[in-house]
Amino acid sequence: MRAVRVHEFGGPEVLRPDEVPEPVAGPGQVVVGLNAADVIFLDTLLRSGWGGEFFPRHPPYVPGEGGAGHVLSVGEGVDPAWLGRHVIGHGSGAYAEQAVFSAEEIVEVPDGLDSPAAAALTHDGMTALNLARRAKIEKGEWVLVAAAAGGAGSLLVQLARDAGARVIAAARGDRKLALARDLGAELAVDYSLDGWQHRVREATGGNGVDLAFDGAGGALGKAVFETVARGGRFLTYGTSDGFADIDPAAASARQVHVDNVLAAGPPDPATVRELLSEALTLTAQGRLRPVIGATYQLAEASKAHRSLEERTTLGKSLLLI
Repeated sequence: MRAVRVHEFGGPEVLRPDEVPEPVAGPGQVVVGLNAADVIFLDTLLRSGWGGEFFPRHPPYVPGEGGAGHVLSVGEGVDPAWLGRHVIGHGSGAYAEQAVFSAEEIVEVPDGLDSPAAAALTHDGMTALNLARRAKIEKGEWVLVAAAAGGAGSLLVQLARDAGARVIAAARGDRKLALARDLGAELAVDYSLDGWQHRVREATGGNGVDLAFDGAGGALGKAVFETVARGGRFLTYGTSDGFADIDPAAASARQVHVDNVLAAGPPDPATVRELLSEALTLTAQGRLRPVIGATYQLAEASKAHRSLEERTTLGKSLLLI
């Protein structure tokens, strides 16, 4: 079967299509024939060699942490009723025509949703819902979503809007700002421009936001932290520029609760399944809309990575298989 592998750590060019053996389902596993694979920014960081202490990878390996398709075979101990079902799988090795997932890592896709829409929720749907739950968004409060035109950010804008919050979206460029407004942001600011934090504070009456979601990390994440009002909440999950290293003393002085979601580690399998099921249900009901901004053929995985690294992608990137 066809798969894309990282042959050595480096730039997008190290992603190359190969012929590899078809996977076999072991005990408690299923093989899924993938129609669409999720592509996230973390994939580009791992391909470059970053994060080995958190996410160990050893070339050559097949990247991709999930996707959508149909169950082709099941291993020992797995209910054969899964055969043929349309599912999303949350696990490794998804840049391929087939992938193995634990039976605990798959969730059935509701009728009416196609594989691309389902695959777009594999990580970002789970991430956005997990963040929204942890933040406990309240009606009427000011919420800033940074990286608001990304896969998770665009979903967070919608979740905050539906919770009754007043949403400020921060992104880069007119196309991304227009998308954020279309999704329900009351104000959209370009965080590549000097003084963008002042616009956020002015909009909130000078106090700052009650809650900020940082989907960027690094220096930009620190700038997002500065927009949070005294006694507010700051949730960071972005790694596109490294982690947002917030000074605990600064947070304490302003009584800002800082929640580094990645430091807490991934949710347990039961919580992952619950979050994925909810994201799929909300999307099937039309209450959540994943924004698929770019699709690529499997052999074009390097193009998908390059686009993400150049920050040109609007919304979600997928590989169509």
